Amino acid sequence: MSNSSTEPKPSYVKLAMRNMVQKRLTSLKHFALTTVGLLAVLIGLAYLTR
Repeated sequence: MSNSSTEPKPSYVKLAMRNMVQKRLTSLKHFALTTVGLLAVLIGLAYLTR
């Protein structure tokens, strides 16, 4: 109990980074899907507005 009071709680950014490192494959999949989705939207908009 005394150990938790002296140690500051890790920030959300640190927790997110640690989680991203531990779940590398899932993070890479989500990053790839986001990139492909964003490119699809931009190419679609470019096609529709030409």
